[in-house]
Amino acid sequence: MLQRLIIKNYAIIDHLEVDFSGNLNVITGETGAGKSILLGALSMILGERADPGVLFDKTGKCVIEGIFKVKKKQVAAFFQQHELDLEDTLIIRREISAAGKSRAFVNDTPVNISQLSELAGFLVDLHQQFDTLELGNADFQREVIDALAKPGALPVYHHLFLQYQQVQKKYKQLQDDRDQANKELDYNKFLLDELLEADFSPNEVEELDNELQLLTHAEEIKNTLNRVFFQLKEDEQPILQRLKQLQSSILGISSFHKDMPAVSERMLSAYLELQDIAGEVESINDQVQYDAARIEQVNDRMAMGYRLFKKHGVQTTDELLAIKDALTVKVEGVLNLDEQLASLEKEQAQLQEALLKDAAAITAERQEQVAPFEKKVNTLLAQVGMPNARLKVDITQGELNPFGQDTIEFLFDANRSNQFAPVGKVASGGELSRLMLCIKSLVAQSVALPTLIFDEIDTGISGEAARQVGVILKDLAKAHQIICITHQPQIAGKADAHYFVYKDAKAEKVTTSVRLLSMDERIDKIAQMLSGERPTAAALENAREMVR
Repeated sequence: MLQRLIIKNYAIIDHLEVDFSGNLNVITGETGAGKSILLGALSMILGERADPGVLFDKTGKCVIEGIFKVKKKQVAAFFQQHELDLEDTLIIRREISAAGKSRAFVNDTPVNISQLSELAGFLVDLHQQFDTLELGNADFQREVIDALAKPGALPVYHHLFLQYQQVQKKYKQLQDDRDQANKELDYNKFLLDELLEADFSPNEVEELDNELQLLTHAEEIKNTLNRVFFQLKEDEQPILQRLKQLQSSILGISSFHKDMPAVSERMLSAYLELQDIAGEVESINDQVQYDAARIEQVNDRMAMGYRLFKKHGVQTTDELLAIKDALTVKVEGVLNLDEQLASLEKEQAQLQEALLKDAAAITAERQEQVAPFEKKVNTLLAQVGMPNARLKVDITQGELNPFGQDTIEFLFDANRSNQFAPVGKVASGGELSRLMLCIKSLVAQSVALPTLIFDEIDTGISGEAARQVGVILKDLAKAHQIICITHQPQIAGKADAHYFVYKDAKAEKVTTSVRLLSMDERIDKIAQMLSGERPTAAALENAREMVR
């Protein structure tokens, strides 16, 4: 419920504060006095785009603040999702600077405009003249019927339908993948067969390159190793023999100097190390053999490897093996796609069967509401001055969609001609406006609608029809807060709180002001709406009757 609206420096409003009642609030005033400006300001805190041109004083900033009393459970999910503090009183503030910069706050926490618009949906239902275009919208028509029917299977159905869509999407993607893979299958299989035939082991080409270096330099290697081994052990004076003699000489004088034992020990270690090296040199020399056949074999193997490197754009054996693995996955994957598609097709069929079952239940619940809804709307249409008008709800089955299998359309006949046509094509603006009021009044009985705001819903009506619109609004206000801008005295007379909008000249500037009328002021203003600036005694008496 909107408890208070505070407007500063907006359009022709300098400073304004309005406290609203929790029932039927009526706003009246002369044309051009600024009634719609109030709604424009309210729209700012409901997420409308800001225009710096609305500033009353171009040097200051515009501040619009709405104080709402809310039921926590209705907005708890929103506040939790956006990590906002939730209190019983909700304060929404919008600030527009002279430079055009706009900021929004919820309980003093900054929020963006999209968050503000989302929150507004929980707080206010704003019915303006152009909103009647919603009546021709298929989604709106379905939402009206569902608000009354409350189909129990709809939540489960909606969840299943999302699964169904995901499976359909996956199936389509898999089909595309299979078609593309089939085009590439022969070529990929050729490449894979070539790599399988080559049968390279990890790091093989690099190891073959090292082996080739050894084979092609075998003679040079053996000559060098023979020379080293000969000088170490088989020369006329082998290095090892001479080193052993020198070590023995040092050992002989080790008792004469304290450092000699250590030197002797080191020379012995060097002798043993060289002796070991000589043995290893001999062993390596025995292993190195020149093999012309092996050289040819290695050359052929390496040529194949480098050719495949170039073909696949790689530089190592391991990269080539990674390509082989990838090709294996692709080729085997194509063979498995048909199996996966068959599994998805089966899953689709199962989901579709469940959806059709739930959709039938949803349709049945909707169908149950059609006749009572048509009867109630048509009764209300007669009440608001359209006795010959008829609304008809047409439900036809079509493709599965997120909300069932139904196409719902509101058809309208204004003159009992039995020639029904889509409501948006045949109803006039005034008819649409009253029809929307009738529908919202019925929906409000089943759904906890937020504050309902009606901007000149009385367009094109007067007399008894206007009185009946007032009766409907008054009835709605028993359970909902209603704010209604009207020109009709019959509607104004039903108000729980009557606000008068007027222009006031201050300091050579014209501003809009609002005041809550007392009982006597209400009677006077309603009498003026009935008979003019100077109401007659009859008009005053009529006004008193309306207020009573």
